[in-house]
Amino acid sequence: MIWKRLSRFDTYWSQRLRKLEEPGIARKAAIVFAHSGDSWFWLSGFILSWIIGSQELKQWALRMILVVFALAFTVMVIKFAIRRPRPEGDFGEIYRRSDPHSFPSGHAARSVLLAVLVVGWGPTWLALILVPWAPLVSLARVALGLHFPTDVLAGGLLGLIAGLIALLFGG
Repeated sequence: MIWKRLSRFDTYWSQRLRKLEEPGIARKAAIVFAHSGDSWFWLSGFILSWIIGSQELKQWALRMILVVFALAFTVMVIKFAIRRPRPEGDFGEIYRRSDPHSFPSGHAARSVLLAVLVVGWGPTWLALILVPWAPLVSLARVALGLHFPTDVLAGGLLGLIAGLIALLFGG
């Protein structure tokens, strides 16, 4: 019964949120937000921070890298256990080939995780950017047809829980 309700919820909201099939500024913005949550982008920034940063920045970057990797591992275990296919669509061929499973959304999990960690560990200026950015990444993933709404909701919840655990145990 619950799976039927979730399926109806996903169908209803997917149809309403997936409005960016046509070219335009909204589609371009959604593509930027959808890709801005890519792991390679954030890990590159953290590695660069670790290489050129002060001792304090190195410690921060290392904590961020470790937590991002732990979350990525958790997301992949869940994805391969559930094996929910991505929604039908043409956008995001690289994601569809490299990761055909949609539940939970790794981008949603990572974006919420990063926002939570930066709120707790700083810097404040980055927190002011990442807190509103995180839901926009999730929304863009649905709007472009890469995920169902429940994928990003579950991913966001997973990122929130992982972030709170990391803050509790990681300093």
